[in-house]
Amino acid sequence: MTVATDLRGLAQQGAAELEGATAEDVLRWADRHLDRVAVAASMQDTVLVHLASRVIPGIDVLFLDTGYHFPETLQTRDQVARTYDVTLRNLTARQTVAEQDETYGAKLHDRDPDLCCSLRKTHPLDEAIDTYDGWATGLRRAESATRANTPVVAFDERREKIKLAPLALWTDEQVEAYIDEHDVIMNPLLSQGFPSIGCAPCTRRVLAGEDARAGRWSGNDKTECGIHL
Repeated sequence: MTVATDLRGLAQQGAAELEGATAEDVLRWADRHLDRVAVAASMQDTVLVHLASRVIPGIDVLFLDTGYHFPETLQTRDQVARTYDVTLRNLTARQTVAEQDETYGAKLHDRDPDLCCSLRKTHPLDEAIDTYDGWATGLRRAESATRANTPVVAFDERREKIKLAPLALWTDEQVEAYIDEHDVIMNPLLSQGFPSIGCAPCTRRVLAGEDARAGRWSGNDKTECGIHL
């Protein structure tokens, strides 16, 4: 199935059927109805990756290797690839960081973070997702105000694919319970004051009382990298 109109109708059907469904049932629905589905994972935590590996063994996991990740994030990626029943695809930008610096100047992330994210995250993911009918993300409504209305199933208009958020309804407590029950691989930075982890130059520790994503692109009004826009 690759025709956008068919996928749009299927997304509408799924949205009606799956609001309130378990994360496992959302993934089972995707496995039944889509020829190819992948999970996008930042390796902040690997709850969705672990869950998907149980429901759809061997599922493709898309990791955006921006060239700016914390070493801990790359270590988490490697551990996931060794441990879980998934096929990890390491996605890179068309230019290395050094090549990007030659084209745009050093530290583009400081001067134009939207462009940097577009080059190193959005474009590589767009190209990869083009080969699938749908993709799953770990977005949760409880994460921040900007994600409070995250749909469980939607039609990704820009990419013309089905977008799934199996964990959309999960609370922080449910995530923690799942991690404890299954001994899920976690990024060590989560226990070091980084509740939301992106590229190292654009991520800081979060202070007490701050929103969990306050440490991302601190000092400007940017709240999303563009993948989910």
